[in-house]
Amino acid sequence: MGPQEIILILIATLIVVPVFLIIPLIALIDILKSKFEGNDKLIWVLVVLFLGVIGAALYLFIGRKQKLIDK
Repeated sequence: MGPQEIILILIATLIVVPVFLIIPLIALIDILKSKFEGNDKLIWVLVVLFLGVIGAALYLFIGRKQKLIDK
């Protein structure tokens, strides 16, 4: 493995790792700040915690529609 490959791996790591941390964090903040019916909030928190980026993507596409709207 040459220096070009090492540099490429380091750059990819610096880009990919924050994405895998930031996206679930954004989803968790949104879940905790929002109101849900019944145990939906707890379920979505567990989904995001256990499935990481996949759970966050599921929440962003499915769970955000389940939030209760304050009037």
